[in-house]
Amino acid sequence: MTEAPTRRVHWAWWVAGVSFISLLGAAGFRAAPSVLIDPLHAEFGWSHGTISSAVSVNLVLYGVISPFAAALMERLGMRKVVAFALTLVAAGAGLTVLMTASWQLILFWGIFVGVGTGSMAMAFVATVTSRWFVKRRGLVSGILTAAGATGQLIFLPVVASMSTTIGWRAASLVIAGVALLVVPIVLIFLRDHPRDVGTTAYGAEVDEDPPAPTTGAARRAVTVLFSAMRSGTFWLLAGGFAICGASTNGLVGTHFVPAAHDHGLPVTTAASLLALVGIFDVAGTIFSGWLTDRIDPRWLLGAYYSLRGLSLLILPQLLAPSVEPPVWAFIIFYGLDWVATVPPTVALCRDKFGMSGPIVFGWVFASHQLGAAFAASAAGITRDTTGSYDLAWYGAGLLCMIAALLSLAIRRKGKVSLTV
Repeated sequence: MTEAPTRRVHWAWWVAGVSFISLLGAAGFRAAPSVLIDPLHAEFGWSHGTISSAVSVNLVLYGVISPFAAALMERLGMRKVVAFALTLVAAGAGLTVLMTASWQLILFWGIFVGVGTGSMAMAFVATVTSRWFVKRRGLVSGILTAAGATGQLIFLPVVASMSTTIGWRAASLVIAGVALLVVPIVLIFLRDHPRDVGTTAYGAEVDEDPPAPTTGAARRAVTVLFSAMRSGTFWLLAGGFAICGASTNGLVGTHFVPAAHDHGLPVTTAASLLALVGIFDVAGTIFSGWLTDRIDPRWLLGAYYSLRGLSLLILPQLLAPSVEPPVWAFIIFYGLDWVATVPPTVALCRDKFGMSGPIVFGWVFASHQLGAAFAASAAGITRDTTGSYDLAWYGAGLLCMIAALLSLAIRRKGKVSLTV
């Protein structure tokens, strides 16, 4: 009697696990801005607009670096790029505690952390899923996207508590330490391509080679951009995702805590509510990935943006000095919708642009962060000039309705031929 062979876990799942941990490590400092606005304002006297400008630089670089990082991963490999990115995040977080002027906030918080986190942003997710998965690609996209929400869930209450008890500097050092701890895990366990371990992508019968890097990473990223720009699909995806960024990272992620505090809610309570968004975001994003494997991504995007817009339009009437049931309903609903847009957007980029999809998605994600940066600054200026965030909530809600229409206008069939 022969013994049945032992089934081994496919290498793709190990890569997905390490990628999740890496994204989790980078998420820590991205959770900090919303709870550090008031402490920085109190200590240095910087206006909400000044502090928000540093957040805007961070958000722009977080997106703009993404396509170049995707191209660099083609040339140098994911492992080297991600390890360097985490080190840069740790440096930015650690050096922030030494700043004495607002330009240093922009340098450390905006540039260092923006470049570091942008180098392992959603284009990293697209690269991992494109190289390592054929089956379950949407589900894995959802799980990896949820890493950012999980990081927010873990770090946001910690950062808020530490910033109000022992100071924001201690919170920044904790985040720097966590990012550094992830670096050796990446160097030991992350693999760049299935062929590196003698296997194929999960669910693939034969391995699909990535495009050979015939040019430098920067040149390839720009070439892919100009080629993709000739497609209407690219502009529809980029326009919708710009609004996505404006209505999430730029507005809610940056300004929900100070906006709730304006209505009398304690900062720690508001931060805990934003962390709860992260809890439901994990479930919503993973479920969205599961749905993406089964339902037309265009219809999913149309539904997500429409429902998000409705929730933002009613938010100003819900904020109060205490947490009432309608606010709980908003937190649950908004959390489920927060980054549920990522898996269907990644799927559309892959379906339409093939193996260049991760770089195309990097540029689409860059538009997401440009929208976020605009909203972060605009909302801060709105608060400084009107004394309220209400106009920002209403504007974002209406923009989400436009994003729904853009998504539904995408043609589902046919690939875009890129000259790269």
